Amino acid sequence: MHSLIVNEWIKIFKRPVTYVMIGLLVLGIIASGTLTKIYGDRNQQNQPQWEQQVQQQITQDQKQMSELPPTAVTYKKNLERQIAINQYRLDHKIPPATENTGWTFIKDSTSLISFAGLFTIIVAAGIVASEFSWGTVKLLLIRPIKRYKILLSKYFTVILFGLLMLAILFGGAAIFGFAVFGTGDGGSVHLAYSNGHVVEQNMLLYLIKTYFLSSIDVIMITTMAFMISAVFRNSSLAVGLSIFLLLMGGQITTLIASRYEWAKYSLFANTNLTQYFDGVPLVEGMTVGFSIIMLLIYFFIFQLLAFGVFTKRDVTA
Repeated sequence: MHSLIVNEWIKIFKRPVTYVMIGLLVLGIIASGTLTKIYGDRNQQNQPQWEQQVQQQITQDQKQMSELPPTAVTYKKNLERQIAINQYRLDHKIPPATENTGWTFIKDSTSLISFAGLFTIIVAAGIVASEFSWGTVKLLLIRPIKRYKILLSKYFTVILFGLLMLAILFGGAAIFGFAVFGTGDGGSVHLAYSNGHVVEQNMLLYLIKTYFLSSIDVIMITTMAFMISAVFRNSSLAVGLSIFLLLMGGQITTLIASRYEWAKYSLFANTNLTQYFDGVPLVEGMTVGFSIIMLLIYFFIFQLLAFGVFTKRDVTA
């Protein structure tokens, strides 16, 4: 298995497009940091006035919450979270961030996880389909190795590539962020809202956890793209559908969840595990255990389809 994974890894890095994708990700980090440096003043507040501004924000949020219709449950919970965090700031004399630091830049760079996910999806969509389109699949399957091992090595390679892209994103954001913005307040903490309570978290551990949990969405969509590639042998279909769902799946699910409770059984209602550690569940009654079970169900469905079709298919090309 190890030699198969190494072979797939070498094939990925023999393609110039791989280095283009890595370069674009690094360029995205630099561009984001440059724009943040030029325009991202974070509306710096005078230190003596921050309590007054936070209190005004609380009053404004409370007024807005009282005017919401009964159906706006999710939005109301988000306002409750924001009010609770701001009240905690006042009670414990913790001012909001007034300047960009390396920590805030790493946190803001989580928006680029979808960018890294896009490149991982492209690799996942082509790693099986390309063997058929290039006519190399017969050479691959005549080897004295079971088909499931060949497919499993390809899947492991895709996941390793995705982890590499996340590592480049996190490391690049840290290097650029601390070099350009500095460390700021070394004792900075993150205020998280969990189970109706505000808790202080170590910033480094919070960022690592956030990147890990945010990658779940990418891993699931990548697994789906891999399944489509193996079943339909069509990389264009896998890329197009997977990227659409990566970008729009969460938004569509949020709209449905605002009206129908059954939305909690959809894939995208459960990929955002950060909602349980620093936010509010999309549908009332959802738990982290429920979401993990749903993700495992979808994961095994995707894998059963991919391995079931690939291992039994008659290869004619």
